[in-house]
Amino acid sequence: MKHTGYLVVVIALSLGVLNSSCRTEGLRVRDHQGPYYDLLVDGTRLVRYMQDYDPNSPQRRFETYKPFHHVYDGPQRLTNGPDGESRYVADNIQYPHHRGIYIGWNKLACEGKRYDFWHMPNVAQVHQKHERMSSGRRQAAHTAVIHWNDPDGEPVLVERRQITVRRLDDPAIVLLDFRSDLTAVRSDVELDGDPEHAGVQYRAHNDVGAGPEAGKAQYLFHAEGIDPRTDKDLPWVAMSHGLAGRRYWVQQMNHPDNPKDTVYSAYRDYGRFGAFFTGTIEKGQTLTLRYRFWIGRDQAPSRNEFATQYSAYADGAR
Repeated sequence: MKHTGYLVVVIALSLGVLNSSCRTEGLRVRDHQGPYYDLLVDGTRLVRYMQDYDPNSPQRRFETYKPFHHVYDGPQRLTNGPDGESRYVADNIQYPHHRGIYIGWNKLACEGKRYDFWHMPNVAQVHQKHERMSSGRRQAAHTAVIHWNDPDGEPVLVERRQITVRRLDDPAIVLLDFRSDLTAVRSDVELDGDPEHAGVQYRAHNDVGAGPEAGKAQYLFHAEGIDPRTDKDLPWVAMSHGLAGRRYWVQQMNHPDNPKDTVYSAYRDYGRFGAFFTGTIEKGQTLTLRYRFWIGRDQAPSRNEFATQYSAYADGAR
């Protein structure tokens, strides 16, 4: 399918009303001048953007070949990172190419060549610069420029990724908007792959998969009888899991204007799920996606509550 104009990726969480009386400092950005920067509320980290790129050794390249976003609940990291020295670890799950909130396609084609922007064997998504940072009492935001580089270090896509976060009342943790403008800078770019290895996805901490059976990920859909392997264009998917003695939940919402024939990979009990589609970005054009993530702790909301959150999101987009 062909897309013209703009494609925007938005991940957001609608968590309620901010309690300003107990959060006097508000949200702010802390740049750590290199490996990452943090988005904080009242000094507490909510989201960490991993922006470092170091190709000077195989291990460091492996650890830094794509920017992504970690989510935190206080000191507890909720998302997976590039821990370890192997790309795949079967017994203890790991799969460290799954990193927090991230985007990619394992079969991306440009100028007659195919690239794997998922496992990154010889390509990389490289942070270039911050275009904008802002913070206030209710939210903090930044926009970063990222090059999707081929094996020669030349960009196939130029991405402008905007993150906006809000911290709202318990048991919710964070409202996170993720916007990605993907521009085909030198030729048409074909986005292809499969639901397991492409799209915009969320990967829970490795301890979810490596831990006890009771903590394994479980999924909830907008209706009974949904098969995410075959049913398309689901409005939302929610995942709940155990971690460090607590329960956590994540809802990903699919914006009504996103490309059609989207399929959710939402069945792995180690806690990796997300929305996948195929398409083509024509030379000089920009592709736009929107998603919303609602993340919290303890007992997961009901199906009706998830549906209400999605309705508010979809209605606001119209």
